[in-house]
Amino acid sequence: MLLNLTVVAGDGIGPEVTEEAIRVLEVVGGSFGHDLKTTRKNIGGAALTVSNDPLPPDTLAACLSSGAVLLGAVGSPAFDKNPGHLRPEAGLLRLRRELGAYANLRPAVCFPALLENSPLRAEVVKGTDILIVRELLGGLYFGQPRSIEGEAGSRQALNTMRYGESEIERIARVAFELARGRRRRVLSVDKANVLECSRLWREVVSRVGADYPDVKLAHQYVDSAAMLLVLKPAEFDVILTENMFGDILSDQAGGVVGGLGMLASASIGGPVGLYEPVHGSAPDIAGKGIANPLGAILSGAMLLRHSFHLEREAVCIESAVQAALAAGHRTRDLVKPGRPSLSTNEMGTKIAESVHALSTGPSTAREKSA
Repeated sequence: MLLNLTVVAGDGIGPEVTEEAIRVLEVVGGSFGHDLKTTRKNIGGAALTVSNDPLPPDTLAACLSSGAVLLGAVGSPAFDKNPGHLRPEAGLLRLRRELGAYANLRPAVCFPALLENSPLRAEVVKGTDILIVRELLGGLYFGQPRSIEGEAGSRQALNTMRYGESEIERIARVAFELARGRRRRVLSVDKANVLECSRLWREVVSRVGADYPDVKLAHQYVDSAAMLLVLKPAEFDVILTENMFGDILSDQAGGVVGGLGMLASASIGGPVGLYEPVHGSAPDIAGKGIANPLGAILSGAMLLRHSFHLEREAVCIESAVQAALAAGHRTRDLVKPGRPSLSTNEMGTKIAESVHALSTGPSTAREKSA
């Protein structure tokens, strides 16, 4: 298979972690007989520096014509004073919209080797395996009108939360379908006691849930869900929620399982999927070679699974990450003070070596011959 990717490494540590993800994908391609083709384009602050546009036309065209898009990160304090449409994040929001990527999948898994990295007791976090399904193209982040108006000292800001029934229904169906391949439980998170958007959300999700009698549906207010995510994280399966709530809860889940550097994501639903680690651009550590590439590498696994339907290859990467962690390999964000750590490149090398070893093992050979 030809794996045709557009790579938009972005800002800060984005280029560093993305290179390691590409290296692992190259090993997967070589081991399983796939050809990897990459086209590199600018986005975010990197694009603003060159063209004064956070999503240049040639970047968008390349993304739309590829099989999948791999993103590093966007964001730079150098552009904090820019108007909204000339901020790095505006490029990412536009790209999601142009790709039609309305479903954001954010797994939060507690790897057994990283139990001590969670701020929670081991017996509380052990076994945590959550999939957050976040609606990505609606809500406060995209709703109109939006503005800041008035004279200095008396200005007023306006943002609009808006959802239509069809938007809610399509993301709900994604969550229910994915739950069927997991533990068959969906928790829909809203704020229906206060927000009209959430009342409509709850009504539509309940209606869709009736089409999935084999999946248990429950509803929870977002504040209560945030509390339970800390108290009983291992009891969650699929969390379905709107754009802003999903943004917040997925970061919280990252802290629960030991750090944002481990979290991958997939933005799907349109003709081309977008894959990126959940962490930001981390400009304070950019260029130091200490960033954790595992979120980006695991995003590569999601890319193989959801855009190219290569389940064995995706599992191979995930197993390689688990094996490297079990062997004690850690980047700086994962080690306790005073313990040795690997650089970004060294961790990428360990995962690539593990992928190669796993893909050439006896079980994989039998699968290939079959």
